[in-house]
Amino acid sequence: MQDYLEAAVRDVLTAPEARVDDRVGHAGLLLAVSGALDEADRLVTQWLARTERPVTALAADPVRARAWAMLFEARGGRPDWAEGLPPLDLDVEERTHAASLRRPVSDLEGVLPPGPVAEVVKRVAPARPDRVRAALADGDLARWAELAGPHPDVAALAATRVLTPALIAGADPLGLREWAPACAGALIAALHERYPPALGTWPELIASILRLRGGATAPSPASEAAIRSAELRLGVSLPEDHREFLRTCDGLPADVVFPRLLGPAELRAEDGVVVLSDPAVLLLSAGHVVEVDPVLGTTVHASFRAALVNHATLLAQAG
Repeated sequence: MQDYLEAAVRDVLTAPEARVDDRVGHAGLLLAVSGALDEADRLVTQWLARTERPVTALAADPVRARAWAMLFEARGGRPDWAEGLPPLDLDVEERTHAASLRRPVSDLEGVLPPGPVAEVVKRVAPARPDRVRAALADGDLARWAELAGPHPDVAALAATRVLTPALIAGADPLGLREWAPACAGALIAALHERYPPALGTWPELIASILRLRGGATAPSPASEAAIRSAELRLGVSLPEDHREFLRTCDGLPADVVFPRLLGPAELRAEDGVVVLSDPAVLLLSAGHVVEVDPVLGTTVHASFRAALVNHATLLAQAG
C-alpha cells in the first residue's frame, strides 16, 4: 500500500480540492473497512477542520453515501463529524445495492464515451457479472480481497449491508489494520501542510496549544521589568517574538512531547546559548531556536514562534 499512500499524499498536497475530497473520502472508508474506526474518524475530523468544506463532499455519489450509512448502522451510531450527512432508508439502499452487485457489465463499460458507437458496442460486446462485485454479493470477503486490486472499491464493500458487521468487528479483509495509523497520520500531515492553521496572535497561539493539550490555564504574563532583568543577567537581547511570548505568559507547562518553557527568572546562558526550556532541549543560538530531540534529532527553527507553531501543528495532527 506504499504506492497508494504516496499517491494519496501527493494529491492532498497538490491536486484540485475536489480530488482532495475524493482521496480523503476513499482513505476514510479504507480505514473504516479495515476496522480502524478511530483513525478514520481522526482523518475526517481533521479534513473538516482544515478545509471547512461540507461533509457531504465525502459522500458525493450514492454508493459512498450508502457505504457511510451502512457503517454507521453497524457501529451503532454516527460519529460527531457525520451529523451533516442526510439519513437514508437503509432497506431501500440495501435492495438497490444488491441489484447493482448482480448487474452484468460489458468489458468496455466506462471505457467508451456515451454515443452511437457505445450503443453499438453495447449490443455486441459480451456482458457478464463483475467478479469483484459478485464476491460481495455472495458475502465472500476472502474472494473479494483476492480480486480487489491496488485501489479497492471500498465504497461497494462498505455499502454491502450483510458484511459491515464483520468489518466493524475487525475482519480486516485487506490486512491493513497495522498500517492504518501511518496512513491517517501521513494524510493529516499533508492536510496541515496544504491548509495550515491560522494561529493568529500570541494569546491565540498559546490558547490553541493549551486547548489541543486538553485544556489548561496559561500562566500570567511576565512583567516588562522581569524580561529586561533577564536580558541584563544573560547579557543578550531576547528576540522580539520571545519577548512577546513572555509578555503573554510567564513560561508554559510541559506536556508529554514538549518541554516546560521557562519564564524570564529561570532563563540561563550556557556556553554562549540561552536555555529556554527544562529539560534543556530548546536553545537560543545566533537568533535561531534549536530543538534537540533524542529520537528525531536536531531541528533548527527560524524563530521561537516557529517552534511553538510546529508544536501546535503536531498536537493538531495527533488530535
